[in-house]
Amino acid sequence: MTLPLSQIKILDFSTLLPGPYASMLMADMGANVLRVNAIGRHDLVKAFQPSIDGSSYAYLTLNRNKKSIGLDLKQQQAIDIVKKLIAEYDVILEQFRPGVMAKFGLDYDSLKKINPKLIYCSITGYGQKGCYKNKAGHDINYLALSGLSSFSGTNDTGPTLSGTQIADIAGGSHHAVMGIMAAIIERTATGNGQHLDISMTDAAFSLTGLFGAGAVELGSKGDPTLGGTVLNGGHFYGYYKTKDDRHISVGSLEPKFAAGFFEAIDKPSWLVRTQTNDADKVKQLNQEIGQVIADKTLEQWTRIFEYLDVCVEPVLTVSQAANSQLMQDRQMIVNVETPSGNKVRQIAPAIKFSNAQNNYSMKEASAESTRAIISALGFSKEHIQSMIENKALE
Repeated sequence: MTLPLSQIKILDFSTLLPGPYASMLMADMGANVLRVNAIGRHDLVKAFQPSIDGSSYAYLTLNRNKKSIGLDLKQQQAIDIVKKLIAEYDVILEQFRPGVMAKFGLDYDSLKKINPKLIYCSITGYGQKGCYKNKAGHDINYLALSGLSSFSGTNDTGPTLSGTQIADIAGGSHHAVMGIMAAIIERTATGNGQHLDISMTDAAFSLTGLFGAGAVELGSKGDPTLGGTVLNGGHFYGYYKTKDDRHISVGSLEPKFAAGFFEAIDKPSWLVRTQTNDADKVKQLNQEIGQVIADKTLEQWTRIFEYLDVCVEPVLTVSQAANSQLMQDRQMIVNVETPSGNKVRQIAPAIKFSNAQNNYSMKEASAESTRAIISALGFSKEHIQSMIENKALE
């Protein structure tokens, strides 16, 4: 049985995180992804640490199940190759600032003339239109401008940094994949492709929906605030430090879970104290819970809550999560062979299909693979050699 996207071909011009993560998700679902490496423009993620064989583990993960080719898009010969590829590819994924691809003659309006069915997905910080379209930005900036940072944290901490890039991944990568899938479905009915404009700031703004909905209608009267909601410090829902400087997560929102939690920490009378909106009283309760939790180690609390269904779990490190029974049961770790033959453990796709099993491979561009890709487009050996000599092709 084949994976769902095995008939889809994607040409990926992106680097760093949002685009490569999106194309990794689609490659894991079977898509044939050809990554275009711009000659002389290195992907900074490749140099991250830790690394193996000259590539970071992050880079190897993001680029599994993909083929690659090196092109100098400043040269017409390289542009000619892309235009040949476009005739047989379904999707282009790019992450340049607005207008950059147009300078190469590779914008959607130019390429749809070659392939009207082309789905062209652009991921940017601020979108293809609008007053911020040409500004630089990173995940922290998109979260700030979306309003999400304004209530992510407590009054004591102020806005807090997340351990993962929310706007980049939940905003850019995931919305790109959803948009591409929707466009593919529509194309089956109409035969037409389209241009997808994915703004990571737009997407981050949309992620504020639960607590931001009131602010959109009511203005500042409805603004969620630091420590002002049941999920960011306005309730005893949160993280508490243990005796050994680790943490447990307490998500006992519903009354039955809350009752079980306070029973487990030997403070059943405190349940009634949760029925208040007074910020000072909530803060006092949280501090007292913190004092109780600080009396025992993470292991002790884990044993206490292990068989209680009250939404309390230990805060694991990533390596602990990877080796946990849960992740083993869910087959969330896979062994993938690097181009040099080494085996590395990687985080597996989170989507499981009943009709097909994932296969994993990792191949860096080589002279042989590049020649094979270009030759299949109809270029002669002499033409290919000329492009290599001119450094239009790597």
